[in-house]
Amino acid sequence: MTIRPAEPGDHGAIREVIGAAFERGGSVEALIVEGVRTEGAALVELVAQDADRVVGHILFSRMTCAPPRFLAGLGPLAVHPEYQKLGTGAALSRAGLDGCRRLGVEAVVVLGHPAYYARFGFSAASARRVQSPYSGSSAFMALELTPGALNADTEVAYPSAFG
Repeated sequence: MTIRPAEPGDHGAIREVIGAAFERGGSVEALIVEGVRTEGAALVELVAQDADRVVGHILFSRMTCAPPRFLAGLGPLAVHPEYQKLGTGAALSRAGLDGCRRLGVEAVVVLGHPAYYARFGFSAASARRVQSPYSGSSAFMALELTPGALNADTEVAYPSAFG
């Protein structure tokens, strides 16, 4: 399996993976991905490829912050059901976080399953000073990529594609 940057020719396959990965067909998640691309807010977008088949996808989006900070939002992460529980999502997540570090992203927020994202260092405690529509939920977590990046109160807004 190879993790690589997504290319325009992958967009159809990414939509299929998202559709297969999410219970209700992934239409909302697919529209988010397409909208973030259209807005120019995609920071890191990767696919997992097995032979000639795209089997996973992850997107990190630029967040709008006050005061201004370089933060990213992780999501959606999608892995085709045939490749779930095989480390595909973990490989995408680690590679995406590395890509964010290379870009100089200070911190990453995610709205997701606490037990899953904790393995990468995300925690609700790290997000306690981050204000968003999801603040206070145990599913809203953050990971500092630059120590101290989240020591001050920060208000974040997702790209408009998140609705």
